Amino acid sequence: MTMIWHVFIILLSCGALWLGANWLVDSAARIARKFGLSDLVIGLTVVAFGTSAPEFAVTVGAAMDGKPEIALGNVIGSNIFNIGFILGGVALFMRVIIKQSLVWRDGMVLLVTMALLLVFLQDDELDRWEGIVFVLGLAAYLFFLFWKKEVAIEEDIPQAPATWKDGPLLLLGLVLIIGGGEFLKNSAVAIAEDLGMSEFLIGLTVVAAGTSMPEFAISLIAIIKKFHGISAGNLIGSNIFNTLGVLGVAGAIQPLKVDSGEMTIIAAQLGLTAVVLFFMWTGHRLVRSEGIALLLISACIWGYKIKTGVGG
Repeated sequence: MTMIWHVFIILLSCGALWLGANWLVDSAARIARKFGLSDLVIGLTVVAFGTSAPEFAVTVGAAMDGKPEIALGNVIGSNIFNIGFILGGVALFMRVIIKQSLVWRDGMVLLVTMALLLVFLQDDELDRWEGIVFVLGLAAYLFFLFWKKEVAIEEDIPQAPATWKDGPLLLLGLVLIIGGGEFLKNSAVAIAEDLGMSEFLIGLTVVAAGTSMPEFAISLIAIIKKFHGISAGNLIGSNIFNTLGVLGVAGAIQPLKVDSGEMTIIAAQLGLTAVVLFFMWTGHRLVRSEGIALLLISACIWGYKIKTGVGG
């Protein structure tokens, strides 16, 4: 196959991921509202997990195929894309109001998770037992979140009742996500080989950006509709799920090896997370200037990796 064909497949796959994730999230959110969940809890769980399904499909598939660089690079790249480019980009459009619990509870969980990942990878590998620890950590976080769930406020979420169509739409969305993720991963690997790029780099950039498109769509639409909890919670929740759930499952299936040279980008992810939480803590909102700062920091991280990663 020619490179043009692979590019076409990637674009088509991204479209399937976007459409499938939107169907899945919309249907799951309407069903979740029946349980009286707040917009923040919906953003952290139903929406975040739904929009992270592409990362799950690509990362776990790559791990099963013996492509640990794609698996790890996709998660790290998606995390940077989520809280750097997407959250920063959303803040350019409109001020994002941040609930205190998002910073002190969920933000701290994310920061500790990022630090723990850095510790686990000191031996250049995410072992099976470390993957299991991540999965158990996610289960504990979800248990606590629903045990101490916030009571829904009437104006927090749109009043759209679930219908019989939501079940089939959710399943169809999941099929599109899994299928699109598999095709995207295969074409991304082919392009990486043709260009002489490392698999970690192609996972960090092309695959990560493509699988993060659902998060961008949901967060932008949510902030326009004034659902700040869904907008910001979706991104923080996605990063928690990506690391604890996606990497955890992938590592439990197949130990993920990482080149020692890639530790810089993983440490940069931790630093970016700390900056985001600091911005959220100051005034409990994100403004345009902070959005610009996040975009510039993320661009520098990606630019550095692209400059040093081709052929590496």
